[in-house]
Amino acid sequence: MKNDNEKKNECRSCAFENPKPCVTAVCMRDNKILVARRNEEPFKDAWDFIGGYIQKDETPEQALRREIKEELGVESKLTYIDTFTGTASFEGNHYPIISLLYFAELEGNIVLNEENSEVAWIPLHELTTIAFDSNEKILAYLKKRFIYDIDNIKALIAQLDSTALVNEASLYKAMLEGYVSIEKNEEEKVVGMGWIFPRQTLLRKQAVIEDMIVDEKYRGKGIGEKILKDLIRWAKEQGVEVIELTTNPKRVAANALYQKVGFSLHETNHYLLKL
Repeated sequence: MKNDNEKKNECRSCAFENPKPCVTAVCMRDNKILVARRNEEPFKDAWDFIGGYIQKDETPEQALRREIKEELGVESKLTYIDTFTGTASFEGNHYPIISLLYFAELEGNIVLNEENSEVAWIPLHELTTIAFDSNEKILAYLKKRFIYDIDNIKALIAQLDSTALVNEASLYKAMLEGYVSIEKNEEEKVVGMGWIFPRQTLLRKQAVIEDMIVDEKYRGKGIGEKILKDLIRWAKEQGVEVIELTTNPKRVAANALYQKVGFSLHETNHYLLKL
């Protein structure tokens, strides 16, 4: 039986609606997202993302790796995305939750446990319903950030470097670690793109522009300048002081564009060490 002090402390703790911490995994393949059909209430038979509650003495990463291992039977590599709020319930009790979202790269063949009845890879733009209000927010976020024609992106990058192998997971992580500016035509085909990512040095906050490319059929229409100015806008909003980029001297039009918007040639030895 609880004494008066224990009851008093219990009442005090119940007065605070602190959210319970959860973790959620985003698994992508060919612009399709992995979902599992729930085998239990709440939301029985509804699609759900892989994840669950953080247990005592666990970090978020440890919790999500455990959940992925339990639900899918595989190991995983995780990249943090963002945090989302929501609600959940247990035995009729409703409470707030906070879900830490991670991009998960799965390693191995999926083997389901009893928690879910099936899994499916569904095109991101076709997924319309998902269990839990926090997941609804996550789905809206992903649709805004991650819907692309991967084959279209690969073909565009090939015009920049015919030997380049575009890794889909790397594309998503690049979007998370920096900012990708994309231009599309009337048919929603990507015709130009550029990527910028920030880095803090001992002296200043800098950013680097990489992978600037415009489809050869659309060059000379101002698309490259539009993308470049969008990247500069983003850098200013992030408090970046200096932007760096490198380009092949043979790319005459590209060099002229960079100088036009204010870049100046910085004489330096550019070294690369492949590991």
